[in-house]
Amino acid sequence: TRAKLLEALAAEGFGHEQLDEMQRIIDADKSDLFDVLAHVAWALPTVTCEVRAANARVHIHSEFNEKQQAFLDFVLAHYVSEGVEELDQKKLTPLLRLKYHDSLSDAVADLGKPEEIGRVFAGFQKYLYQGGC
Repeated sequence: TRAKLLEALAAEGFGHEQLDEMQRIIDADKSDLFDVLAHVAWALPTVTCEVRAANARVHIHSEFNEKQQAFLDFVLAHYVSEGVEELDQKKLTPLLRLKYHDSLSDAVADLGKPEEIGRVFAGFQKYLYQGGC
């Protein structure tokens, strides 16, 4: 998982500060951290989070219902403004609280049971990294 990779990198001396510095050095401040790593490792071009989010929205709008789309658009806006950390599973509840003004019961009413919400949150993320970027 993303979290395990970041933990492993931190254990090897590449913590958040070092990765942020790497991002600045290659002029990829608006790119996903994993684009930065792919660029450094394999010389792949970086893609901005905004482009990744736009590409993911195409799939989201055909795969999810209207209320799920609204929540995922909210998540994507945070991904673009705050970075890849917003996609971590531990961010799901804080994002729900923020979107639904601290009312998790409203979130469940809109998005389904907690298990379904978790599947939606984890499931859409594959669209961020699909080809075409």
